[in-house]
Amino acid sequence: MSTATAIARPGEVLADLLPASRVRDVALVLGGAALTGLAAQLSVPVPGSPVPVTGQTFAALLVGTTLGARRGFLSLALYALAGVVGVPWFAGATSGSAAPSFGYILGMILASTVVGALARRGADRSALRMAGTMVLGEAIIYAVGVPYLAVAADLSASAAIAAGLTPFLIGDALKAALAMGALPTAWKFANKR
Repeated sequence: MSTATAIARPGEVLADLLPASRVRDVALVLGGAALTGLAAQLSVPVPGSPVPVTGQTFAALLVGTTLGARRGFLSLALYALAGVVGVPWFAGATSGSAAPSFGYILGMILASTVVGALARRGADRSALRMAGTMVLGEAIIYAVGVPYLAVAADLSASAAIAAGLTPFLIGDALKAALAMGALPTAWKFANKR
């Protein structure tokens, strides 16, 4: 990679530092979906909740910020569609849309798109902006996932919040902290090359 290629320009995301081609874009979309599917297998049950703690949400937000809005959307839409038709790569090697946690997957599609658009505006280049981007992405996931959980599991709003939001806040803070360091550091490394 030449020095001119590695230097970030306004409006770029990390994936744009790779040589541009349709093959690159297809590989990135497929890779983003696969990464999310693999991260979903890092799954820990939460007592009293049908929603496990997974690496899936972090992967979805990472895919959006590194690939940008369009490729991030396509990756997560592919992940969701493939899981619905039977690829066992949702949490716990499951598939289908019947799980009460499927709303979180729908939220990940939207969140990946939003954080990807923010990354194109430089939100992934500083720790503070990256933290805000991750918090917004997580909020979008919950804004779709918790109401879906309430309807799918026939829970009241307060019960859905208790089962589908509250137990995950500490983990989300850790994910945001990890992203705060990782993505701005990746940009610094790329700009030094």
